[in-house]
Amino acid sequence: MKNNIFIVTISLSLSILLITGALAFAGSKEIKSRMKARLPVINALKADGIIGENNRGYLEFIKNNKPKEDVVISENQDRKKVYSAIAKQQGTTADLVGKRRAKQITERAKPGQWIQDGSGNWHQKK
Repeated sequence: MKNNIFIVTISLSLSILLITGALAFAGSKEIKSRMKARLPVINALKADGIIGENNRGYLEFIKNNKPKEDVVISENQDRKKVYSAIAKQQGTTADLVGKRRAKQITERAKPGQWIQDGSGNWHQKK
């Protein structure tokens, strides 16, 4: 179990590094640092089935129970900044970047993690 958490942590860290590496605006180091610092809490919330990844590239609570809501809100705010920066570089919209990221996250999600499909339905990855 600890090995799986370590692998998930490393995978997500690398994903975050790739995304934030594409940023070309002031503050990118701070965003990267904040996202990296939040990762253990996010991984724990995912492992406990409290949050999942929605189909727009953001974290979302699965139930009304919302522990560490401030962490989830902060993560989503930073993701929005990252998606906006990437969209500006690519000449597209942050919404499209987020949806593309959601597909990547879904592909990399571990069994048991909650993900939202394109129709808005939640399920645990098998």
